[in-house]
Amino acid sequence: MIARAFVIKSTSNERIKYLKSLNQKKYREENSQFIVENFKTIYDSRNLETGLDELFVTEEFIEKNKEKFEELIDDLDIQEYFLINQAVNETLSSLDNPSGICALYDMKQNQMDFDDIIIYLNKINDPGNMGTILRSALAFDIKNIVLDENCVDIYNPKTINSAKDSIFKLNISRDNDRKLLKEIKSRMKIYSTRLEDSSGIEILKKQKKFCIVFGSEANGIDGDIYELSDGFIKINMTNNIESINVAMSASIIFHYIYNNLR
Repeated sequence: MIARAFVIKSTSNERIKYLKSLNQKKYREENSQFIVENFKTIYDSRNLETGLDELFVTEEFIEKNKEKFEELIDDLDIQEYFLINQAVNETLSSLDNPSGICALYDMKQNQMDFDDIIIYLNKINDPGNMGTILRSALAFDIKNIVLDENCVDIYNPKTINSAKDSIFKLNISRDNDRKLLKEIKSRMKIYSTRLEDSSGIEILKKQKKFCIVFGSEANGIDGDIYELSDGFIKINMTNNIESINVAMSASIIFHYIYNNLR
């Protein structure tokens, strides 16, 4: 079946105004929707239950990506999409160089698996670091990720650009006032990462399931989380450097877990 294309030419179109508003966290949260402008992310997630709602695309984009665009339409069984011009695309986009495609998604509630390893992120506010952590978790088969209220929004366009389709493939939950962390505490041990008075990551071998907390490199982990922790872990390294980036630390620990505990 051929998808129907509805043309939008005006930058004042209500749908376009709505898409533009979703570049702000406030409106993403109010409407439980977000947009993705990276075609690779959209294309790579086409066989997943992503909650794709609407698709907006330019004629120029279709011409350049005809085969993959048709695959996307077929795989997602898209019945209709919106054809926009360059001016409209520039209006709705958050990118310096708009990609020519924009997909609107519903935010999905993920189910936490308390029988598996959980990663808890505290005050990770850099979109690049957040994206790298999410992609590394996916690469090393760690599915449960919890973000506290002080983390960057995973639906921030910069975070999505870094995280790619991992946002659709992981069980990502939000925590407020440590409610979820306290529930995790009742089900498994919590290990916080820090440099001082810590054990090497080898102690994780003794645990079947656990939660690891990562904080920002600049501020570390909040004191109340330390109080909830059952132990502290670190990566053993030389004295040539004081510390390493939180995304790098997470990737190293995820790699260790994958190769030693899976």
